[in-house]
Amino acid sequence: MKKIILVRHAKSSWEFNVIDHERPLNQRGITDANLVSKHLNMDSAAIDLILSSDSVRTSQTSKIFISNLNLMDKDLEYMYELYDFDGRDLTRVIKSCDTDVKTLLVFGHNHAVTDFVNTFGSQYIDNVPTSGVVITEFDINDWKDLNKGKTVLTLFPRDLKNDE
Repeated sequence: MKKIILVRHAKSSWEFNVIDHERPLNQRGITDANLVSKHLNMDSAAIDLILSSDSVRTSQTSKIFISNLNLMDKDLEYMYELYDFDGRDLTRVIKSCDTDVKTLLVFGHNHAVTDFVNTFGSQYIDNVPTSGVVITEFDINDWKDLNKGKTVLTLFPRDLKNDE
């Protein structure tokens, strides 16, 4: 059995004159990433590997989740390959994970995130929002055998906010 916790980076800022890869989070993004990660009820000991796009907004998101979930001692790799929008590189990276990895936490970008959860999960999601989390379980022993799994949790910022 394998499990993927897939997180779309938090809301980024457009106020700086930087290339897309260098855009930081805005205040809403920081707030939402903290909100979702603090409500994500998971056993930190179960996480075997953390992978993240190396973009500024995604690495900032991962650091918020890692801190709030007490995952500072986990293996973490920032990868340019996860700066992926169509999903091919995301899927390739996941399929190349070592078989010893049972639970994988991945921080990435849309449309790759939404495409992945709709291709491999059991629940259709129109759009995984920024700071959104989708957990999918797979009845496989090796990541290279990735196939349709079961969506076991979705957690989006709007699920946690009171009507304002």
